[in-house]
Amino acid sequence: MDISIVIPSYDESESLPELTEWIKRVCTEHNLSFEAIIIDDGSLDNSWEVIESISDADSRFKGIKFQRNYGKSAALNEGFKAAKGDVVITMDADMQDSPDEIPELRKMIIEGGYDLVSGWKKKRFDNKLTKNLPSKVFNAAARKSSGIKLHDFNCGLKAYKNKVVKSIEVYGEMHRYIPVLAKWAGFRKIGEKVVEHRARKYGVTKFGWQRFVNGFLDLATISFVSKFGKRPMHFFGLYGMLFFAIGTISILSLIIAKFVESDFSLTNRPAFYIALTTMIIGMQLFLAGFVAELVSRNAPERNSYLIEKKIGIL
Repeated sequence: MDISIVIPSYDESESLPELTEWIKRVCTEHNLSFEAIIIDDGSLDNSWEVIESISDADSRFKGIKFQRNYGKSAALNEGFKAAKGDVVITMDADMQDSPDEIPELRKMIIEGGYDLVSGWKKKRFDNKLTKNLPSKVFNAAARKSSGIKLHDFNCGLKAYKNKVVKSIEVYGEMHRYIPVLAKWAGFRKIGEKVVEHRARKYGVTKFGWQRFVNGFLDLATISFVSKFGKRPMHFFGLYGMLFFAIGTISILSLIIAKFVESDFSLTNRPAFYIALTTMIIGMQLFLAGFVAELVSRNAPERNSYLIEKKIGIL
């Protein structure tokens, strides 16, 4: 199968019939065999009935229904598990992503040799103050911390080699950082394509300002996990030793000052309590490192690594 199209959907019953017809037309014109997997993320409208009718009319359109709303990451993760196409393409169900981009995205994967191609909505039709400006700040921070030179991490229109989506796990709200997860898994050829961003035709946006706060928190999480997920003591131990050393040196200098100057009041000085607090923080960080190491070493997937090839080993 040429492509699998994964479409997370939440309360998008109005747009689904038109979107699926558009996908069918594009794939037919370019002689692409395809499947489209629509994930109903606990919609409150009649989205599932619409998906069922679409699938009854054309079996290439498949559906997954969540019992409740789990979020876009969960929808993508389930879609990735089910995808069978050589190239997997994700797009949103609100028709702001154009299916006309599908053939070129696939070409970049197949002929360009990219592991992942991310869309870049260079010209946007969103509110400049509430969405465009925060998005630019978020993308700049993501570029700086990840080292991946993409303009639009959050674009829903992306293309992947099948083995990429089978090698990563998307959870929480990590859908924004799939390129980072892919890079962490060893897929380093990540490209970008300017794609059309269309004004919303049906319904209203389902994302509020909270997504940007959550986005930065997830960025901090993934940056930490990618560097120290299997060796947390290297992080906590380093800063624990640093804090403990600073506190110890400060305490020793105050004790020496007490011996040198007999009327020196040790316990009445703020520096004494700051030094003690610093030592305690250092010990707590060190203990946190030990606990994190115990959790890491006893985790079910503590020795789960992505191995691309083997030779001489069954």
